[in-house]
Amino acid sequence: MTARLAAYYARYYRDTLGIPGWRELVEVRLADAAYEAPRLQRLERALGRPLRGLRLLNVGCGTGGFNVAAEAAGAAAWGVDVDAEAVAIAGMRAGSGRIVQAAAESLPFESRTFDVAYCVSTLEHVADASRTLHEVARVLRPDGLLYLHTPSRWSCFESHYKLLWIPGLPRPLGRAYLRARGRPPLFLETLSLMSLGECSRLLASAGLRTIRILEGDVSRAVGGPLWPLVRSYYRLFRVRPSVELVATR
Repeated sequence: MTARLAAYYARYYRDTLGIPGWRELVEVRLADAAYEAPRLQRLERALGRPLRGLRLLNVGCGTGGFNVAAEAAGAAAWGVDVDAEAVAIAGMRAGSGRIVQAAAESLPFESRTFDVAYCVSTLEHVADASRTLHEVARVLRPDGLLYLHTPSRWSCFESHYKLLWIPGLPRPLGRAYLRARGRPPLFLETLSLMSLGECSRLLASAGLRTIRILEGDVSRAVGGPLWPLVRSYYRLFRVRPSVELVATR
């Protein structure tokens, strides 16, 4: 399983994104208990309660590391992902009975099933964000909570390629910029970034009410010596580099 996980992330970081330090990133994902623990703590702070005893759906579960952490914290965790290899690995790690291959736009679960939907680094990848959020709303219980985290259109950092980025850069210029940095641009075509306002409107149309807007990685230093300039831009224009929020039905 370790070899299969290493091959999966090598393809992603080395071949798809062309990141020079891809080996270090693969090592992080191989020992991802330390990687997932802060994410779980961040979720519990956002929800204002522990996960113990809750039914959680990880929308875009990838290789299942967060599901393992959530189960260890006492949650009953399910996962869904469209990628067959990720689902196979997640099933080996977290138990195949709770990991399902499916698109987020068509969740294979009954309505009003889950207490929490965890949607991190997923909404920017789906074909139809509106349909995805309608599906999330459908499978949440009446008092259920959605934790959403997705990169903002106005961020100065591209979190997949791990590069300093010009906010709102048109896609043709983005491709040229990636080529100039020696990175394959094809993955950029799969990304659909949104602002906080756009996400809020989609949530409302899905019947979800935003109850908490969170930090959204605003304190994460990026850009090396340019960080003071990036930080000033975030403060001046009241921009969060990520859309991070909690919503409920």
